[in-house]
Amino acid sequence: MWGGRTGALLRVSGLWPAGVLGRRPLSCNAASLAGRNSPQCWNCGAPGGPMREHGFFCPQCRALQPPDPTRDYFSLMDCNRAFRVDTAKLQTRYQELQRLVHPDFFSQRSQTEKDFSEKHSTLVNDAYKTLLAPLSRGLYLLKLHGLEIPEGTDDEMDRQFLMEIMEISENLAEAQSEAAMKEIESIVRAKQKELTDNVSRAFEQDTGRQGSYLLVLAATNSKKETGRRDILLSSEQYDLEKAKKMLTKMRYFSNIEEKIKLKKIPL
Repeated sequence: MWGGRTGALLRVSGLWPAGVLGRRPLSCNAASLAGRNSPQCWNCGAPGGPMREHGFFCPQCRALQPPDPTRDYFSLMDCNRAFRVDTAKLQTRYQELQRLVHPDFFSQRSQTEKDFSEKHSTLVNDAYKTLLAPLSRGLYLLKLHGLEIPEGTDDEMDRQFLMEIMEISENLAEAQSEAAMKEIESIVRAKQKELTDNVSRAFEQDTGRQGSYLLVLAATNSKKETGRRDILLSSEQYDLEKAKKMLTKMRYFSNIEEKIKLKKIPL
């Protein structure tokens, strides 16, 4: 396989994509069940405390509640679960949430609320950073669909792409002038934009097929419609695999972008 020598060179040059870390989000069904069985307020015992007031405060005693482990980043940041995100709206939501839960506002509260505010603030920061950048947003969407990109994915990449990555990396290592650096940076930026657009289309096609699948599922259970449903499911998986492959490529270029930043730092 192509993974032998090329894989070793990519590891040495630092271009091998890192694995996706983090907890696997709970399913929508799990979140729904959690909502129907919402816990009581830890402070006053009122039912359903964490499910009101942005999901943070008990409506009765106003005590800060613990983070909801079933809530995904899109829900937390009030965004549609999609690859395209309104980043201005995302930033506004981030600032709004930090004004609610930042630890600086809980210095005079109980130790329990101080601990909860730390957890909430960290969660909001993680959600914001994840959804702000196209690459991390796409990887997170894949996780919500049960897909991850593990380490050692070079065997699945085509030889031409890996050669392109190695050539760009070599040119970067040899670049001595600001003009040469800018040229490489421009090439990588264009590649990332093209891949980002392709990933967006793949996720949009997947969302469209999900809607068609639900309509077919609700319409009938005939053999004809069952066959159509199976085709839609197969196509949906294909769209996700396309997104996965392109996101893997984006990670290679992201590693090069980091190398460019480091090379710009004066010694």
